[in-house]
Amino acid sequence: MAEKTEFMKSSVVKDFTKDIQQYNLGPLWEAIPEVMNKSPKPHAEAYLWSGELLKKKLSEAAEIFTPDRGGERRAIYFQNPGLTYRKPWGQVSTTQTLYAAVQLLQPGEEAPSHRHSQSALRFITDGEGAYTIVQGERIFMEEGDFLTTPKNLWHGHGHLGKEPMVWMDALDIPTIYSIGGTFFEPYEAGLQQPDVPDNFSEKRYRGGMVRPVGDGKYTIAPLANYKWDRTVDAIKGLQEFDPDPYNAFAVEYINPSTGKSANPTIGSRMTHLPKGFKTKAHRHTHSVIYCAYKGSGYTIINGVRFDWKKGDYFVVPNWAWHEHVALENSYLFSVNDIPIMDRFELEQEETLEINNGHQVITGEFKPDFR
Repeated sequence: MAEKTEFMKSSVVKDFTKDIQQYNLGPLWEAIPEVMNKSPKPHAEAYLWSGELLKKKLSEAAEIFTPDRGGERRAIYFQNPGLTYRKPWGQVSTTQTLYAAVQLLQPGEEAPSHRHSQSALRFITDGEGAYTIVQGERIFMEEGDFLTTPKNLWHGHGHLGKEPMVWMDALDIPTIYSIGGTFFEPYEAGLQQPDVPDNFSEKRYRGGMVRPVGDGKYTIAPLANYKWDRTVDAIKGLQEFDPDPYNAFAVEYINPSTGKSANPTIGSRMTHLPKGFKTKAHRHTHSVIYCAYKGSGYTIINGVRFDWKKGDYFVVPNWAWHEHVALENSYLFSVNDIPIMDRFELEQEETLEINNGHQVITGEFKPDFR
């Protein structure tokens, strides 16, 4: 083994490696140790963006950008610091595979309709009175609502209320960009007008887990808006049983016609952490982007403590040890790339077996503007 190692460091090998690279050829003998890892080594980093920072920068953006000035969307995305090397614009990567942002719409504004090959979803954090219109259906949004926008469907936004409206966007932009599948088309008439009654799909699915006859073959999500009160009711039902040691009380948003994730490439969950509850540590192939919707607490990621409260956003990269602790009753909305990992049959999970399943804290993350 020592002889092989010495040979690989020799001038003969180094010179040949350098020689073939000038012809756009690559030395697999050099690349394999770095590319074919024994376990995932993501470039994405654990990170937290404070609510104070986001509120300040959205307020500043409101003074500069408007949809009618060419801004298209007043959205500020979460750029993972470990992925800024990706070109262009870090491929707007919040994780290896997903993009997330906060978007602000002011009263009276309209964001023009467009469509694209990326799938999208939204989680409403602040305000009321705004609506999204997806493929001719106008859907009014309230705090705590979760909405899906399947790929290639026309969608835009308007605001008939009196206060600013803020929500989280999540799309699979980095994934689609990296495989060369990006298409985008603006709607020539600006904001598409409705051609069905308002909140059409929500009314059709008022029965909850019963579906209208004839919807059994939907390949896109037939339910556009998942209301907050129904999500809370589902979690209350879970609280009659013991919590999951790694996920507490958590529900997944699904397509009622297929039973699969509501968005075909992005998983989405709501997690309730009762005050004082501590999950055990685990890690998995998929990555997660969290929005602290209610409450406060902290998450330990690879030994580093990330304190969060309402309005904060944070990232757990793939294959990173993590566990949550709630300092008060808390709700965490999250998106993940499980559907992508499942399609490639790559999803794996591992639980921490030492120290009763808990990490030792070795550091503390200090977010900007706090």
